Amino acid sequence: MTEPILSRNHTELMLAGFGAHVASSGTTATIEPEPDLNGMKIEVPGDISSAAYFLAAGLMIPNSEILIKNVGINPTRDGILRVAKEMGGDITILNEKTSGGEPTCDLLVRSSSLKGVTIGGEIIPTLIDEIPMIAVMACFAEGITTIKDAQELKVKESNRIDTVVTNLKAMGAHIEATDDGMIIEGGYPLHGAVIDSHLDHRIAMSFAIGALGSDGETRIEGAECVKISYPEFYQTLEKLIQ
Repeated sequence: MTEPILSRNHTELMLAGFGAHVASSGTTATIEPEPDLNGMKIEVPGDISSAAYFLAAGLMIPNSEILIKNVGINPTRDGILRVAKEMGGDITILNEKTSGGEPTCDLLVRSSSLKGVTIGGEIIPTLIDEIPMIAVMACFAEGITTIKDAQELKVKESNRIDTVVTNLKAMGAHIEATDDGMIIEGGYPLHGAVIDSHLDHRIAMSFAIGALGSDGETRIEGAECVKISYPEFYQTLEKLIQ
């Protein structure tokens, strides 16, 4: 099988763990027929897409330190880590290991002075689901962040380019949409607003984190949509800020 761009390889790694003969080269994966498969113990790591919100909170909110345990850092999914570090994020990787072919670690995150960056090209597939959170985080960074080559955002649970830009403008952000992404001028204070999640779980969670660093009250319409991927998100967030 050959795909147009490199995508997530969790299936290939899992099959190999069970004993299948799987080979990957660039964007092509091959598997031998009639494999002799054997059961094994599977440890499911934490989803980096869910961890992204707390990673961003730890970087954005002053005097923060958060330890996020057992997070999957598969190279096809770890784009937000690479971007956060490029932005100046203080992130320490601890307890690296591999289970079932999947690399995992603990992430120690501390509040940081972030700077704007340009995000595009081959890294986009590795962080496409995290772009709403990255856009919010960019509002708390000094300078300009440009997100490009992200047309796929238009066909997610909502048109995430329009949804992110409209909601961030409502909070006072300096942001403009482009055909394939957005341009954000960070360093300006955000204020509370009524946020329309469009029943998009990643929008609701991203703006819940954004509200932590904003003045005044923020209300997220359709906030319950987080149950799609993280039913206990608000309970986890509440424990973290107590």
